[in-house]
Amino acid sequence: MADEPKPLPDRLSLDPRSPYFDEEVLSRGVGIRFNGQEKTNVEEYCISEGWIRVSAGRSRDRYGNPMTIKLNGKVEPYIQEPAQPSADEGAASEG
Repeated sequence: MADEPKPLPDRLSLDPRSPYFDEEVLSRGVGIRFNGQEKTNVEEYCISEGWIRVSAGRSRDRYGNPMTIKLNGKVEPYIQEPAQPSADEGAASEG
């Protein structure tokens, strides 16, 4: 039996200065489903409190950090699977 990977934390942040930053978990690739929709611009999430923080366009605060908006709803994090090359791609390049 291989070592089981750490389960996804209740709260996770992309900001390395945050106490909720976990590089080991982020390196596995974390996806977020918020209210049934895939979100790709999530900066931080909390499952127990039911919120995510998303970047507000290209706006920056006075320290150069992205401005964020807190949205409430159902948060479902998951581990993203690495893309597997299909058998058709390998056969097409052999010609």
